[in-house]
Amino acid sequence: MAKQARAVQTWRSIVDAAASVFDDYGYERAAISEILRRAKVTKGALYFHFASKEAIAQAIMDEQTSTVEFEQDGSPLQSLVDGGQQFAFALRHNAMARAGTRLSIEGVFLGGPHPWGDWIDATARMLELGQERGEVFPQIDPMVSAKIIVASFTGIQLVSEADSGRADLREQVAEMWRHILPSIAHPGVIAHIKPEGRVDLAAQAREKAEREEQEARIAAEAKDAAARPGEAGPRGGGAGRGTRAGQAADEADEEPAGAGVAVGGTA
Repeated sequence: MAKQARAVQTWRSIVDAAASVFDDYGYERAAISEILRRAKVTKGALYFHFASKEAIAQAIMDEQTSTVEFEQDGSPLQSLVDGGQQFAFALRHNAMARAGTRLSIEGVFLGGPHPWGDWIDATARMLELGQERGEVFPQIDPMVSAKIIVASFTGIQLVSEADSGRADLREQVAEMWRHILPSIAHPGVIAHIKPEGRVDLAAQAREKAEREEQEARIAAEAKDAAARPGEAGPRGGGAGRGTRAGQAADEADEEPAGAGVAVGGTA
């Protein structure tokens, strides 16, 4: 179990480090040595998980989709808009999203799936759901419209990057929806759609950061308390807990280091 947790953590470290390197340098200029330096892992550990730089790039392109979740309840069109705004926010604050997008734009197909295929498929599914619920015109071809939406988003984020470093991306994405919605949705539905999205993403991000900081602090305090000899642990102090034998018993009962690590991605 401990080995599996450490392997997951190593994989996560490599992918996160690689994302920051690809974001900074692009695919061609990204060096394995720099990924190793940022990930703080050995070359052997990296090649245990990934056969090549191409494999790491593919993992990042797959991972970026996890930055967005489409709500299945309520309005499918509003969920689609919200997902676009989630990704627009991620492009400013998440290296994984930026790296995956840069790799896609640079044409790193790696012999794998279409780099925007997941986005197009997810968008088409939401449009189909919108048709089922009477929001989207029945004559609309979901796949055709999905390709237009994804292509529009891709172009807008590139222009926004050039204009403002993506500082105005969310506003530009809202304008994109104001132009596209009348061509795919019933007017009565559009009146209830918020092109800027329903969620305060900045507040949501702050809450998540505060929660993770608190969890890390609690874990650190627990680890520090467990490391101090002679003090009562979670099970209480018993006879011999301050002795060498008692300490050895405590150490044997502790959860292995790294256990519980989980792997943790629009338009």
